[in-house]
Amino acid sequence: MKLPRSPKLRRLFLAAALLLVCQPAFAEKRVALVLGNSAYQNVPSLSNPVNDSAVIAAKLKEAGFDVVDSRHDLPAAETRRALRDFADAARDADIAVVYYAGHGMEVDGTNYLVPVDAKLERDTDVYDEALSLDRVLVAVEPAKQLRLVILDACRDNPFAKTMKRSVASRSIGRGLAKVEPTSPNTLIAYSAKAGSTALDGDAKNSPFTLALANHLTTPGLDVRKAFGFVRDDVLKTTGNRQEPFVYGSLGGNDVPLVPAKLAPVAAAPNPQAEARADYELALQIGNKDAFNAFLAQHPDGFYANLAKIQLAKIAAEEARVAATEKARLAEQERARLAAEGAQKAQQAKADADAKAAEQARLAAEKAKEVAQAQATEAERRRAATDIPSTRGTPDNNVPDNQPAGNAAGGGTNLASLNAGPPPAELIRSVQSELRRVGCLTGAADGEWNAASQRSLALFNKNAGTKFDVKLASLDALDAIKLKPSRVCPLICEHGFKADGDQCSRIVCGAGSFLNDDNECEKRRGKTPTAKREPDQRPDRAAQARPKPVRPQASGQIVCDDHLCHPVERGCHLEFRSSLEGGGRLGGGSNVQVCN
Repeated sequence: MKLPRSPKLRRLFLAAALLLVCQPAFAEKRVALVLGNSAYQNVPSLSNPVNDSAVIAAKLKEAGFDVVDSRHDLPAAETRRALRDFADAARDADIAVVYYAGHGMEVDGTNYLVPVDAKLERDTDVYDEALSLDRVLVAVEPAKQLRLVILDACRDNPFAKTMKRSVASRSIGRGLAKVEPTSPNTLIAYSAKAGSTALDGDAKNSPFTLALANHLTTPGLDVRKAFGFVRDDVLKTTGNRQEPFVYGSLGGNDVPLVPAKLAPVAAAPNPQAEARADYELALQIGNKDAFNAFLAQHPDGFYANLAKIQLAKIAAEEARVAATEKARLAEQERARLAAEGAQKAQQAKADADAKAAEQARLAAEKAKEVAQAQATEAERRRAATDIPSTRGTPDNNVPDNQPAGNAAGGGTNLASLNAGPPPAELIRSVQSELRRVGCLTGAADGEWNAASQRSLALFNKNAGTKFDVKLASLDALDAIKLKPSRVCPLICEHGFKADGDQCSRIVCGAGSFLNDDNECEKRRGKTPTAKREPDQRPDRAAQARPKPVRPQASGQIVCDDHLCHPVERGCHLEFRSSLEGGGRLGGGSNVQVCN
């Protein structure tokens, strides 16, 4: 390529070329998926994973990641959907990170992540109800420079203790199995090395996650060295009882999650930005303890008022649940007294109590709706007035009397997402909960169709609620989540009967069959038929033949079957069978035959 002849143009051309060459090489795209499972439905819940995932999500946002998709307490179907969506986001990314906190297990040398709706009654159920680690590796596969999977899932697994083994030789390991990634530039980090379990610790976060938060996003620090520091911290914290481990390999160049040139310039801390970050963390956790802890740290100001509104919403929901339960008990008592034929005074008092409890329930429902609307409106206003900061720069220019931008350093407002999930996501959540309590047999497809409406109506009937079946609401979702077990009765097909939460085949004993009423009925014995014994009498044909009668002397009296008479001269008697006249077999009489 020839340079321009004009000296001035030549200098401008060289300056432009030099500017392009000297552009920073750290403008890569970085994406992350953060999953935390605490609210397990069929085993005791875990206290830390949701807290751990919130800390890691906040750290990655603060590190300037382009995408940080944070989810918690997902059933299997929604986990698969989240991985599929994340694979699309990682298609043009340089760095892809998946962090998972929750239950994990190893079966026959393969590692699985356990969703919150898993039952795992048999060892083979992991293929249908859990997600293999290979499925997670597929989600990060498109990344060009670094594929990182972090598993804080080496806890003591309660499923393995009750799981039935279909094959005696199938192994169910303790912790996770050792893995060797086949794709280049892939690292898999365990909170505890293969075959051992990790500790949750005494704080609200696990020792592994606390160490990750301290080292993983250090600007300019190679990711392998960061995990080395994490290992040292966890060993020290747990008294050498837990040793994190990293599997896989990278090349010779340093690969930091946060390039050194993106490190923010040291500046005086902004109290408003700190309050905002703490509030968003409390909002993501979403319980009373989190907001009370926030108010203890930030008792005054804009975010303190928001936290108080959230606490009022939680209190209204607790009051609604208590009033609903009280109304249910009062109605049960009224029905019991009426059925037992109690005195009119007792029934009248029970009717009054039930009516008062129902009115209190309706009032609590209304108060909950008002508190929910206030919290939603407060979050909407906060989202509207939030000023997103430039990635990698502090929010020092935000006035203290105005809500600051995202403390994570990006334009995404985490708290604004909590004003209410998208309609399809809300519908899927309600459908998943209806499936859990046995009221819906179809799939959680995000479409509120006639089957979904019937399932909510069935829930209303069996739980004593009155939710509008025409729509999926947050109130309905909250009420269904409060039910710890099946609400709607199990309906089985013909030939099966309800056995706990499953339908088992009806097996009838020998001599019985399954009738149309789905009951075993004894087969009726066949009616015995009479068998004619072989005829031992003389040949009837022979009996039918005329018997020769010797001639009798004249005047002799001869008697046949009917009468007696004298034999005339010149005559003799012959026996004539009745067959000759169409009579019965063996009959006949003596007849005189005269010449």
